[in-house]
Amino acid sequence: MTKQLQFMAVIGFFLFCPRTWAEFVVEVTRGQDQAIPIAVVPFSSAEAAAASFDVAQVVSNDLARSGRFKPMDRKDFIDEPHTGSSIAFDDWRRLNNDYIVVGQLQPQGEDRFNIAFELYNVLNHQRLLGFQISSNRAGLRLASHQVADMIFEKIIGIRGAFATHIAYISMLGAVPHRTYRLIVADADGENPHIVMQSNEPLMSPAWSPDGQSLAYVSFEDKLPSIYVQYLKTGERRQVSARAGVNQAPAWSPDGKKLALTLSTRDGNLDVYVLDLATQALTRITDDPGIDTEPQWSKDGHTLYFTSDRAGGPQIYSVGLSPGDRPRRLTFQGAYNARPRLSPDESTLAFVTQEDGAFRIATMDLKGHNDMQVLTKGRSDVSPSYAPNGAQIIYASRDRGRGVLAMVSSDGRVQERLVSSEGDVQEPAWSPF
Repeated sequence: MTKQLQFMAVIGFFLFCPRTWAEFVVEVTRGQDQAIPIAVVPFSSAEAAAASFDVAQVVSNDLARSGRFKPMDRKDFIDEPHTGSSIAFDDWRRLNNDYIVVGQLQPQGEDRFNIAFELYNVLNHQRLLGFQISSNRAGLRLASHQVADMIFEKIIGIRGAFATHIAYISMLGAVPHRTYRLIVADADGENPHIVMQSNEPLMSPAWSPDGQSLAYVSFEDKLPSIYVQYLKTGERRQVSARAGVNQAPAWSPDGKKLALTLSTRDGNLDVYVLDLATQALTRITDDPGIDTEPQWSKDGHTLYFTSDRAGGPQIYSVGLSPGDRPRRLTFQGAYNARPRLSPDESTLAFVTQEDGAFRIATMDLKGHNDMQVLTKGRSDVSPSYAPNGAQIIYASRDRGRGVLAMVSSDGRVQERLVSSEGDVQEPAWSPF
């Protein structure tokens, strides 16, 4: 086996295990020690049809999933107020709640509903937030996520990301009848939609900066090609099908280019930039080692990538100005790969090897380049930051199955999204 194929086998090992597709069960495996106690009271409704959707339960689940909140169990409620004026604050305080959310879901004509909610500080009775959202029935789940986003931001001070989406790859069946699916779902794994289905492997989904398109790798022609798919219309186009390897697409911040990995005639892998309008290629790296998995800086002037030019996979950065040379960033450990930059560009998440296991780590880019290993699994790969930088989603293994998992950027909160059947892999978190 050539050096190139050996390295690709290591980084691709987790991309070709059997998978299936289904909705997820969310399990918080580690929460914050001092999670904030909050009561999210069921919203009132004047109509049975409206009451069939539980806005408060979605909000409560979102806050619980963050690991930063501890919603009160409904069986312990002593009352169900729906407006601030009907809250008996002393009673809720005795139940050890710091905050309370009340609201109503009311019909407004045919297939229109109004969500009105208020957030109160139980300790001082202060009304912190009051808002109304109008939605049709199909949009009630999204609207509920938006309510949770506003509550999260008001209390924590960080913009919520519950109303965003994730993309991932699933696999159904066994060889030679295996089916691959590219799926987009809500950030909690609900409402999955199949974007692309193929009998050949699909890999490396990447969101466009506006969240309207996905780039991905497809082997439907028996060789790897890169496609861009527009989510609203379903239209897709092949953007790179050059001889050899076409892999690891990453969008430029302006959405006009893709950084990608291509192979030369001798099979060596290097990083290129492809102009989507003109198909013009710019070669970024030129080294006998394998250069792959590019990731853009926010200003579009730098690429981060994985290279084994020093003998094993490590992370480098390179400016895109003429004459710029790659700079090695990781030195701790023999394996560091798949760099992903945090939204504020203060940290870099990546896959590291520790005690023979693959785990998710971060490195401080603003200080002393300190590395912190966030996870403790055996096969934790494919990190992707939430657009608010508060969490990282990644692929893992649980009891022999592929699952998605999340960890807070400080490592204190962890959860699993376990498919009810089969395996999933390669998550990518959408922008806002």
